[in-house]
Amino acid sequence: MANAEKTATIEDLAGKFRDSSGAVLTEYRGLTVAQLRELRGNLRGNATFTVTKNTLAKVAATQAGLGDQVDSMLSGPSAIAFVDGDVAQAAKGLLDFAKANPLLVIKGGVLDGKSLTAAEIGKLADLEPREVLLAKLAGAMKASMAGAAATFNALPTQMALLADALRAKLEAGAPAEAPAAAEAPAAAEAAADTTETQD
Repeated sequence: MANAEKTATIEDLAGKFRDSSGAVLTEYRGLTVAQLRELRGNLRGNATFTVTKNTLAKVAATQAGLGDQVDSMLSGPSAIAFVDGDVAQAAKGLLDFAKANPLLVIKGGVLDGKSLTAAEIGKLADLEPREVLLAKLAGAMKASMAGAAATFNALPTQMALLADALRAKLEAGAPAEAPAAAEAPAAAEAAADTTETQD
């Protein structure tokens, strides 16, 4: 490979490291060209799968500021899946292909500048697609807003019921207190009469 080609390849890889939301590093030893084409087809829309030389990938990763995270994973025949779309879907596509074709070994990866192990990439693959997670979030928000709306709608009704109950109680209690109030002055007059007669 001529120096101009190497420089162009390094710049291309560094751009992919910078622009992609994540990268998954794999070893493809033993896979046929047809299998690699199938893998690229499976990843279409979520990631691009690039076979690269380790030395060029190391230089590109260093230029992109990811050298420390990626260097240890660049050994043996390496290929990198640069994630452009849904990270979980790309990880799932790689893991599904690796299950069917055990020659594809997932070494690890980088997501938002953080190094990931192969096990962490497996956990990413277990996540539901972004659209499903967003739908669940929207449903939860709608349910909480519906609950708040029901509470706010119930407050005036409850206040009206409380006011009616209070009014009914006052009306029921007022006549009962009136005779008692009338009896109190009469008892006071009777007591006064009794004291006058004793004097």
